[in-house]
This record gives sequence, structure tokens and C-alpha cells, in this order.
Amino acid sequence: MTPQARVAAAISLLESVEASEYPADRVAAKYLRGRRYIGAKDRRAILNHVYGAIRRREALDWWIARAGNIAISPRTRAIASLALAGDAAQDISGLFSGGTYGPAPLAPEERELVAALSGMPLHPDDQPLRVKANCPEWIAPFLERRFRDRFLEEMEALNEEAPLDLRVNTLMTSRADALGALREQRIEARPTPFSPWGIRLASRQPIAGLDLYREGLVEIQDEGSQIVSLLTDAQPGQTAVDFCSGGGGKSLALAAAMKNRGEIAALDVSPRLSRAAPRLRRAGARIVTPHRLTPGDPWLAGHAGQADRVLVDAPCTGVGAWRRDPMARFRLTRAELERLTALQRRILADAAGLVKPGGRIIYATCSPLCEENEDQAAWFAANRSGFKIVPIADIWTQTLGGACPADGPYLLLTPKRHGTDGFFVAAFECVGLTG
Repeated sequence: MTPQARVAAAISLLESVEASEYPADRVAAKYLRGRRYIGAKDRRAILNHVYGAIRRREALDWWIARAGNIAISPRTRAIASLALAGDAAQDISGLFSGGTYGPAPLAPEERELVAALSGMPLHPDDQPLRVKANCPEWIAPFLERRFRDRFLEEMEALNEEAPLDLRVNTLMTSRADALGALREQRIEARPTPFSPWGIRLASRQPIAGLDLYREGLVEIQDEGSQIVSLLTDAQPGQTAVDFCSGGGGKSLALAAAMKNRGEIAALDVSPRLSRAAPRLRRAGARIVTPHRLTPGDPWLAGHAGQADRVLVDAPCTGVGAWRRDPMARFRLTRAELERLTALQRRILADAAGLVKPGGRIIYATCSPLCEENEDQAAWFAANRSGFKIVPIADIWTQTLGGACPADGPYLLLTPKRHGTDGFFVAAFECVGLTG
């Protein structure tokens, strides 16, 4: 492809990403599948254009608005991104020459935009902090509440590309053997720093095509998600509930932790649950029983007070996973945050009824927001007298060993401080009273 064709394809893909409700990588994969003629080198160049524009979007929009007299669009964002990257004005004009397969020529106002932005820094001193952080205006106060003077550095880490982590299926193999198998495939990898199950790859790889994956020896799972499963502390022979199991990733991890002895109920309201069955078979997780919850489901009353462990990996804003879908920050709304916090409380109330005396409920989100985390834990503690907080550091010592990075009774993981996705974990033990 010519450079002009790459830019045209990047603008087209940006338009598709912005118009879609799906993660950017899924949209990009579909776009490229429909254009098999685009080679690997051209694909990388196109994706670099697209993800560069997304990860700089707030700054691009700030500069475009400052230039004035031009609408913000995927095309003008692409132009601004090229200009702020240091490309000379004449080079950008050449990319927008209107040639075969290239984008249309620059309009007069677009030429003015290029002239205004060429040679300018992406983040000048007078640019608002939230713009430098690529943070939408409405959510900035929530993230500033959480991170305070670490706001910019934490947000910059959330704006980077995420690593690819694997979880070793200890029902079938060991981490040492899995690392050896990856070395045989000439795939560079190393153990994750916290999870004893984890492997971090040095670069992104087509894992689904490896025998190691097809045979169920490894699963793709961020180290933070592995830590949540480990802190559930489910033991062989126990009864566990994965209350919001989704595609079943944490159910698989719990089955391995329990050595395939005991019972795990994988619950969810989503049709995604139906996709768990092939994963369970591949991993040899025989103790997991999926159940799709319906409104007023009698399953909950029928299993009241029976579970040793209930993991609530609650539906949340997903802010902690923004590295994996950088467009998600621009789709999230305040109304969605409010809807989710109300839903989290309903789920916590339902899940608490399943715990037996001496059992635990583990509440987790992939979000750093206090509103979804400490505020919800405080609400639960205030409204369920039958539960007491279990300090995460105590569970960490028993399950992971070493020093726990928790600053208080709960755990907050962040990309900046721990190299994982952003996760929150709280644990409560049922002391046998009514709430």
C-alpha cells in the first residue's frame, strides 16, 4: 500500500471504531478480515495511525478546537495527529493529494489546521491536566478523587498498550513446563511478578493457534484477574459460586485452585455464559456447572446459605481495563456509572444470601473508581451486620505469599503501580448474623 492508501484506510477504520459500540480491537479485526489484500506491514501502520489517534484523542480535540473554524471528525483527528507528530506541512499535503486509494485533498480549513498545528507540542504547558491524561471531562473528578496527586501518571499508564498475560492451567501442567513449551516456540515470556499461575509475554502473539492453548494448558487472563481468583481462596472440596461469571475465565481459575474437587456454580444473566462450555471442556474443569440467572430465579433461594466462597466480579465501568479498549473511555457516560453502582448493590445483596456461616464473599471490579469500590464496600458493611471485613493482606499471605501491596483492608491494583489492569478486591466473612 502507498502511504496515502494507509492514511485513507486509517481514517475509514477510525470512522468504523467511533460508530461502533464494540471494542476497537474487535472492530479493527473485522475491518481487516474484509480486506485480505492488506499485508502485515500495512496493517501495523494502519493500526498505529488508528490507536495513536485514539490514545491522543483529547489532546487532538483540544488542538482542533483551539485552531477554530473546523469540525472535529475522524478525518480532522487524523490530520491533527499527523501534524502534531512532526510531519511537515508539505508531506501531509502529499498524503492528502486525492490520488488513487488516497484520501481527498485538504480543504482550505484543513490546510489552516495543518499550518496551525505543525511543529507544536502535543501537550503544551497551558493544556488542562485531564486533556494530557486523555480523560473525558465528566469522569475526571471521579478519577482525581481516586488518584489525587498521582492522577496524571496513573492515567498515562491506563493509556498505554496492555501486555499479554497467560494463566497456566495447573490441572494439566506447571508454569515451568508452560514456559519451556513457549521457549520451544521461540516465544519470549517470563513469570508474572505476583501470580504464581501467570506468564507475561514479551510481545503480542497469536496464542489461539498454539497447541499449548488448544489443549487447555493455558488461558489468556490478565495477572490482576488471576489475583482476584487467588484471593477468593477457594479450597478443594468447598462449594464456590462465581456470581458474575461472564465467559467463565475466573470459574476456570477457581476449578484449578480447588484441584477439581468440590462444586462451582457459574452464574450470569448474560448469554455469554453459553460460551463457557467449550472452555470448561478444554481446560478439564469438571466441577463447574453454568447456570443462566433469570429475574426472580428460584436458584438463589434454593442455594441460600450453602456456599463457602462467593466471588462477585461485579459488572462495572471497566475503567481499569481501558488499556485494552482505549475507545471505552469515550463511550462511558455518567448515567451508565449510576446504573452500574445501583446494580452492584443489588448483586451484592443477592450474593450475600448464598454464603454459609464462616464463608466469604469476595467483591471485585476492574475499575479504580471509589464509587464502585470503597463506597460499595462501606455500604455493604453498613447494611449487612452478618458480615465482617477480612483484610486482604491476611488472605494474600495465605494464598500468594510475600508482601501484599494493599494500603488498607482492601486491594487496589493499577497499571502504573503493579503492571496489571486496574482491579479492586474486598472480602467479607459471614459471622452467622442476619443483615
